[in-house]
Amino acid sequence: MGDVFKALADSTRRTILDELAEHDGQSLFEICSRLTMHHQNTSTRQAVSQHLAVLEEAGLVRSHREGRTKIHHLDTSPLRSIVERWPLPADPPAPEHAPEPRPEEEQPCPASP
Repeated sequence: MGDVFKALADSTRRTILDELAEHDGQSLFEICSRLTMHHQNTSTRQAVSQHLAVLEEAGLVRSHREGRTKIHHLDTSPLRSIVERWPLPADPPAPEHAPEPRPEEEQPCPASP
């Protein structure tokens, strides 16, 4: 699970995951093009390839070859294990006629001596 946190710690890797979530099954060329066009991220192909290797090692990206092209797919199964480990308590039901929260009263600034 530590690899997942390491992979998610980098903003470029999170952006790559966002792009794969939007359009799954992309080659390295397509990912680099989308990073440049949508995020003005001008990382080199080698840098993006290294980010993809970290994401693959964490299990967040799976890939296969189609001829000479490597196609990358998003895999969210490692994220499910994190969510299942720390479940959130259920939200309490909202009261039907609860009073609206009062805005905080402004406090006067203390006078300087």
